[in-house]
Amino acid sequence: MTEFFYEQDADLAALAGQQVAVVGYGNQGRPWALNLRDSGLAVSVHVRADETRNQAIADGFEAGDIADASSADVICVLIPDDSVPHLGLDPRPDALTIVASGYTLAFDRFSPAGDIAMIAPRMLGPEVRRCYEEGVGFITAVGVHRDVTDTAQPRMLAVAKAIGGLRQGAIAMTPRQEAVLDLAVEQLLSPVLTHVNTNFVMVMLELGIPLEAITTELFFSGEVERNYRLLREEGFVAQLDHHSPASQYGQLSRRGRFDHVDVTTTMRELAEDITSGRFADEWDAESAAGAPRLAELRNEHAGELMKAVEEDLRGKLGPTAGPVFEG
Repeated sequence: MTEFFYEQDADLAALAGQQVAVVGYGNQGRPWALNLRDSGLAVSVHVRADETRNQAIADGFEAGDIADASSADVICVLIPDDSVPHLGLDPRPDALTIVASGYTLAFDRFSPAGDIAMIAPRMLGPEVRRCYEEGVGFITAVGVHRDVTDTAQPRMLAVAKAIGGLRQGAIAMTPRQEAVLDLAVEQLLSPVLTHVNTNFVMVMLELGIPLEAITTELFFSGEVERNYRLLREEGFVAQLDHHSPASQYGQLSRRGRFDHVDVTTTMRELAEDITSGRFADEWDAESAAGAPRLAELRNEHAGELMKAVEEDLRGKLGPTAGPVFEG
């Protein structure tokens, strides 16, 4: 049975007298460090001697080299997955190392000494800080990967509480489960949704609907985004009442019309790439080569032409749209 954790399940006293080192001071590192400090923990920041270190010092942290993090009691590694194995960290046998993504642990890219755990906020980095400041917190995936001290779970939960990750509850997952789910959303769900959207646009264009109106309906109006928010806040059944009877009938009566389309087979093939480790090996090779294929794909699907089209539409519709009148 799936296990859940809440603030009452954690005690910051599990970290009493312990030094917490935050490695990285970017999208996740800075919010974590600020939240941990505001929760009363002793925090140091460890980054390269660049602008991120300057920012950490400006924020009032003791900042030093990455290697110095190895002497800490708790080490929070908050940098991109492909850089983690190259850090050269050497924790003490009684230390706890925490990662914010299960990827490196799931595919045997990282195995430091001592306790290892995962705290993976289901939230973008800047929102980790904003939700903490607002007092609402966020949902988190947590799990102990290795426990050699018999203190891994209480220390992990204390860190999760300190960053605001237990206020809305945390779901227990192994790093492998978290990594597979995360990669599957990116590689199974995202491509099929893109395919569906592309075909929808094509059919609408055939019916004479302007491209600008179609993309506005799908993205720029924010309607779909707000509908998903209602799904999160109220659930499918409750949010259905916000739609007109005609809308409800149309949505429900046309269900099943695409059941003949076999996406499951392809999804299983892509999932096998993930679970077998083939994708991790592929990305290692791509990253080591300087990511040339990624650059090609970005240019093909998210290049300057697409950027120009989006900027043009944003200038015509939305918060920044319309002519500027000078008084």
